[in-house]
Formats: sequence, C-alpha cells, structure tokens
Amino acid sequence: MIIVLPNLTDATLNELAMKIKSWAQAFGFQKAAICDTELSQTETQLQQWIDLNYQGEMHYMHKHGHKRTRPAQLVQNTLRVISLRMDYLPEETIDLNDLLRQNHLAYISRYALGRDYHKLMRKRLQQLASKIAAEIQPLNYRVFVDSAPVMEKPLAAKAGLGWVGKHSNLLDREVGSWFFLGEIYVDIALPIDSVVSEHCGSCDACIKACPTDAIVQPYVVDARRCISYLTIELKGSIPVEFRTAIGNRIYGCDDCQIVCPWNRFAKPSVEKDFQVRHGLDRPSLISLFQWSENEFDKKTQGSAIRRIGYHQWLRNIAIALGNCAYSPEVAAVLQHALNRHSALLDEHIHWALENLNN
Repeated sequence: MIIVLPNLTDATLNELAMKIKSWAQAFGFQKAAICDTELSQTETQLQQWIDLNYQGEMHYMHKHGHKRTRPAQLVQNTLRVISLRMDYLPEETIDLNDLLRQNHLAYISRYALGRDYHKLMRKRLQQLASKIAAEIQPLNYRVFVDSAPVMEKPLAAKAGLGWVGKHSNLLDREVGSWFFLGEIYVDIALPIDSVVSEHCGSCDACIKACPTDAIVQPYVVDARRCISYLTIELKGSIPVEFRTAIGNRIYGCDDCQIVCPWNRFAKPSVEKDFQVRHGLDRPSLISLFQWSENEFDKKTQGSAIRRIGYHQWLRNIAIALGNCAYSPEVAAVLQHALNRHSALLDEHIHWALENLNN
C-alpha cells in the first residue's frame, strides 16, 4: 500500500522508521538511525578548523559555503537524515602491528583492500531510498557516500550510531570504528533517534599512537600532518619532516584505529566485495614499485586506490622503500626508476636513496 504524504501521522511515521531500519539490514547495512538537520555547533567547529588551515589542500572543505552544515541548503526541504553504517574490516589473520614493523612489506589502509565502497554503498542506499519512495509518495530524497558536502560523522553521532572519538572517527562501543557511513536526505519528519554518550574517557591511545602527531588535541586532527592526507589527498611533494614517520604506509593509515580499545569488539565484514584483492593485505614494496602503469590500472580497477593515480602511488612507495633496511635490491629498484617518470618522483627517490644509506 502506498501512503500519500498528507496522510502521514505520528504512528505512520514511527512505523515507517522501523521499516526503514529493517530494510536497511536487508540491503546489507549493519545499522540505521535518524536525526534532524540542526548542526550549528558543528558549523562553528568546522569554521574554527578551517581558520587554522587544518584542511590543507582539501579546498572542497570550504568551497560550498554552508551547504555542508545546513542540509536543506544542499537538498531543498530536507527535514531528516537517515544515517547508515556498513562494516568493512576484511576477514584476515594478520597482526597489523606486526605488519607495520615489517618495513619491506607495504601497509595499505584496511578500507582499501577490497572494492571501492563508494559504488557498492551508493547502489545499496539507492535501493533503500527507492524502497522508501515506493512506500511514501511523493518523497524528495538524495543519497550520499563521501561524495558531497555532507558532515557524515557529526550526523551519524547525532543519529546515535556512535560518538566521535578523540581521533575524529565515529565509534560504536559494540563494534569499534571499522565501518563506512552513508546518508539519505529526506523531506519527511521521521522520528529521530537518541544520541549515545561518549566512552573515550581518559584514554589517549590514539593520540599517542599517531606517527606524525596529527591529533593536535583530543577530537582535532591537523590533516596536513595526517598520513592518510599525505598519501592520498596531497598531490605534490610530501614534506620531508613526515617521510620517516610514514614508514611502510603507502595508502592511508590505521594506527589510531589499531590501538583503540573499542576495536577489540570489531567484527569482520560480511561483504565479499570488501575482502582482500590481489594480495594487497601484505604485499612486497619492491613488487608494487615494479608495477607498470598498465598493471596498476588493471589491479586497482574498482578500487579506492585508483583515485591517487600511478605516479602518486610510486611516490608513496618510494618513501616506504627509503624507510627499509638497506639492501642492494632496494637500492637497485630505486635507481632503475630514476629519470623515468617525473621530477616529483625523482625527488622522492633521491630522498629514499639517501635515507637508505644513513
């Protein structure tokens, strides 16, 4: 039965909210919750963060005006946000701390080991939104997966999916933080869910674990120092002051999540598409550095890694090779790559060779 919008009652809206949460699980989301659109405190905090230039070269963080913190300016007449969680931790038996210590192997952020989450989640969100639209007409909606000016973590916290931890990631005390977030903006006044309390307490494990001291104070990250920013968002030269600290992390960084006590409750993802592809869970740095551009394109097809491109990929691996213990083989592959790609890559190779010899 199709419900026509003017006939919506509180009872009907409550029933619809329960249906949405049930449908969400059927479409592969682990949890869904609903919040309103009031983000004035977040707007103030975001502006303070931008004023400190902590966004670095992520100019998209401020170019959309207030659309990021005022959902109805992004999607007209938005009244509620349906926030959804999808777990991504691949099922593996690798000790991540041990992997970070093996400097001849590459560390890739666990979220990027499988297929790109953007397409998978967008499809599921669209399916869920279409299901809602089939129940309620007319419905104005739009789905988002890290692809527009949306404050996904504050919205998820407001909806009660967790709390924003000191490392700025969302935390759920039952599953930790290894999950993606997605949103559906809708123009119906669904009942909102309750905010959950914070449970970081006096713990500062994430702050102490950050290799580049990017968590400049609890809940505040200077992106310019963050390894995820440096290896993914930054397109030019990586500042020399951070290169040694990057270690063998060639795409993103999970250190703050690895040490978080709440992640002892994390559950492996049930999504086949989030499982490890092409042996990227513990690959050899030398083997990755020797990929041709065609090989990079082929093996990162459908992967989030593709977004950085081949030359940035080599730049990151060159730094990691420079952090290896010296061996003739490492020196040889670095030397072989000189003057073959770009001045930017050559700069990082020269640094790597010098660092190897120190």
